[in-house]
Amino acid sequence: MKNSIHNQLILDGTSNAIRTIIPLNMNIHPSFFMNEPYNQQEIGVLIGFIGDIRGRIIIDGLQSTFSQLAANMFGMPIEGEMLESFTGEFGNMLAGNICTYVGSQNINIDITPPTVMVGNTKLYGFEKACHLPVTIDGVGELTILFTIDDED
Repeated sequence: MKNSIHNQLILDGTSNAIRTIIPLNMNIHPSFFMNEPYNQQEIGVLIGFIGDIRGRIIIDGLQSTFSQLAANMFGMPIEGEMLESFTGEFGNMLAGNICTYVGSQNINIDITPPTVMVGNTKLYGFEKACHLPVTIDGVGELTILFTIDDED
């Protein structure tokens, strides 16, 4: 029961966070659950949740999507190491906003440092993940996945 409540909190927090930090029109598509493995595209960031909710969030997309997102948010496109750094910081912003939302519901949650993943990667280690596709006007598509670890 707790996992379904926690899943909904993270999902609501994610929708709220993405609308808060991205100053563009977007379409947040319906979420769905998927089983492992997940095939990451070109670049992504993984951040862990710790505290009352334990799990992970992965934000995945094309390098061109993250570069265009940076251009819209900060006024200039970026590439290379700066793009990798931006991707990690974008993940921090999103996950931090999720923590603020979840914390407003009296649940203690924090995040781990981001792990940026570059290149096509097949991700394992979860039974079920919530998959949330987002299309950002003039930028491209992001995939947001989150998993909630089983309660002890």
